[in-house]
Amino acid sequence: MTLWGGRFEGSPDDALSALSRSVEFDWRLAPYEIEVNLAHLNNLIEQSVVTKEDGARLKQALMELATEIGSGKFTYSKADEDVHSAIERGLVEKCGELGGSIRAGRSRNDLVVTDFKLYLIDHLLEVAALVAELVKVLNSQAKKHLDVAAPGFTHTQHAQPITFAQELSKHSHSLLRDIDRIFDWLNRNSKSPYGAGALAGSPLVPKPEKIAKELGFTGVMANSIDAVSDRDFAAEALFDLAMLGIHLSRIGEEFILWSSNEFNWVQISDAYTTGSSIMPQKKNADIAELARGKSGRFIGNLTSLLVVLKGLPFAYNRDLQEDKEPVFDSIDQLLVLLPALTGMVQTAKFNPDKISANVTSGFSLATEIADYLAKKQVPFAIAHEAAGMCVKLCESNSIELDQLTDAQFAQIHPALTSDVRDVLDVKAAVASRSSSLGTAGASVGKAIAELDKQISRVEGEISNHRKLLSGMISQ
Repeated sequence: MTLWGGRFEGSPDDALSALSRSVEFDWRLAPYEIEVNLAHLNNLIEQSVVTKEDGARLKQALMELATEIGSGKFTYSKADEDVHSAIERGLVEKCGELGGSIRAGRSRNDLVVTDFKLYLIDHLLEVAALVAELVKVLNSQAKKHLDVAAPGFTHTQHAQPITFAQELSKHSHSLLRDIDRIFDWLNRNSKSPYGAGALAGSPLVPKPEKIAKELGFTGVMANSIDAVSDRDFAAEALFDLAMLGIHLSRIGEEFILWSSNEFNWVQISDAYTTGSSIMPQKKNADIAELARGKSGRFIGNLTSLLVVLKGLPFAYNRDLQEDKEPVFDSIDQLLVLLPALTGMVQTAKFNPDKISANVTSGFSLATEIADYLAKKQVPFAIAHEAAGMCVKLCESNSIELDQLTDAQFAQIHPALTSDVRDVLDVKAAVASRSSSLGTAGASVGKAIAELDKQISRVEGEISNHRKLLSGMISQ
């Protein structure tokens, strides 16, 4: 079934129908379309376009369709062009010609973008809730390792000693930014486009604000042309999801390295690993690898939509049929990936002895020498040079920094007295970085406590946003 044809002399060619058909992927908007139809029906009754008696019949039919869509009893057919024509067909089957009354005062242009926004509001909240669960798991693991010293890395080389809890909890901070970006998206994009019609508005929908409120939007878009042509909200959502995917990829990469024989810092549970079809000994961190791999998919989805949107003139163009599949794919992949990654992190068993075993390798305490001299008012450029000379001397003699003699220290710089060895200690080095963002255990513990507070805030905001919706998240 199509929603057009009166001005045409013949039927569309099969090739056109195949190209134009979108119902296979936009059918997931059906529950939201029912909600929009119900709000629109109330408007049509109020405007006397539909009588109260006919309105009651249509409402009953819509409610029946909602149930049948949920159960799978009603679905699209081979003849349906899109979700809109399928649902109108269902109304006609139940109400006869009266079913076509629902189309008055609206266009597929404003209908589809309204459906799409409701879908995204619903599912971005679901993604945010799953990210919050991952943050809680990361925080829980971090709290267990506040006293574990680890080598910190820059350029994938040993840099300075850190608290391993800080290494883990750094991901919580980036993930909370991802959630806040979703909230920003909601604040900016929870405006209804409904009532824009094809592009100019409709005299049959004089109060779009009322429909917006019924659907849980915070207001109405200000320009009807912008309302039907805007897909900023979809591109922005894809960016938010791509950024989240990049953060998940970083987590995956670190777990891949940590679980290797070369690191042996973590044991990933058998429940979250796979084996090899030829090598019996293998235990592969596939979840972590898929988290890393899918980031490319999320970035690709964003890029593909941006390319579609560039250069589109005026109001709605059929190019915009291409807006939904990239979004649906990114949402689908994250709803599968996030629970798996959360389970992997939650059940991971870290090896503190292995993590701490090589904290000082690579002369990671060299900065302590430079800081020691700086505290003695030695210009840092000179202090840095002296610390580098200490490293060079150790390398040439195959010894560690604390094995240099008093004479060797003094030869490099007279301010390097014997008490310099007091700072060449991992615990002292970590504890000395006690600012609010530093790696000292006490500082990291306070930061994690603040993260826990932020998660409580996030869960409250998710709950408040969901109250505006109608429980459509399972669709």
